Amino acid sequence: MADLLATLHAEAFPPAERWTAQAMGLLLGLSGHFGLFAESDGEPLGFALGRAAAGEAEVITIGVRPSARRAGAGRALMEALMAEAASRGAEALFLEVSEANGPARGLYAALGAVEVGRRRRYYPDGTDALVLRLDITSCGAAKAE
Repeated sequence: MADLLATLHAEAFPPAERWTAQAMGLLLGLSGHFGLFAESDGEPLGFALGRAAAGEAEVITIGVRPSARRAGAGRALMEALMAEAASRGAEALFLEVSEANGPARGLYAALGAVEVGRRRRYYPDGTDALVLRLDITSCGAAKAE
């Protein structure tokens, strides 16, 4: 799983932001962490890594192959991640996104995310990171009873 995650991450992110298979494996081995894939006809299109603990969850990283963008894979991954986080007891999901990433910001807004913070000059290019919060119960990912 870690090798595939690293391959997809390398396709989805610029070279300076890519994560290795070793890093992915270490994350997946930590308590509360999980990985998900989006695929079509057995071909992986994207991935998401998340973490859930103490009633909250976090998107560690999410990405979609450039050739598969704007076709619903990102939304499917976010919905699956929200459902998985809810099944692990989370009621809120947090994530960071580059202020310059308009398509991702649009997706998160459509899912109901609200800005709760900002990390100035967070990314290597000096772009700010927006910290977003999603109320999982308002996004259709109802907590399992």
